[in-house]
Amino acid sequence: MELILWRHAEAEPGEPDDERVLTAKGHKQAWRMAEWLDGVLPDDCRILASPTARTVQTVEALGRKFKIEPRLGPDTSVDEVMQAAGWPDSRRPVLLVGHQPILGQLAASLLGRVAQDWRIRKASVWWISQRASSAGSNADDAASAWLRAVMAPEFVSKPKDR
Repeated sequence: MELILWRHAEAEPGEPDDERVLTAKGHKQAWRMAEWLDGVLPDDCRILASPTARTVQTVEALGRKFKIEPRLGPDTSVDEVMQAAGWPDSRRPVLLVGHQPILGQLAASLLGRVAQDWRIRKASVWWISQRASSAGSNADDAASAWLRAVMAPEFVSKPKDR
């Protein structure tokens, strides 16, 4: 399975938290990452986003169909996010657009198999792949995950025609 974690771009401070919108810098970050993602995401990728304004604005930069998924909100758990994504059984790649600290906790759980608070920077993408199980593999090998890519907006060229 392919699981792509995309943290929302920079947002304005304020309350209520769910209504915080992207800053001008955040919009630029979202566009840059969206341009990169659009070139590498498989066409059949399921895209799920937290219901907050800043995550919706971030994923809208991608210009693809997406679904709002309440289990990706700021007050969720690793188990809820994994259920929403269908990890590890989904046959399609899944892009999750969400928040810290849960995305970092999910990455730590899948890659380090520990409960830790790893930091995923704003607007950055972590692409996690699961090794396909094969005959003769032990359970740990069959369920292992590896980090396929990490991309930050400052490493993506400036967006074209935006």
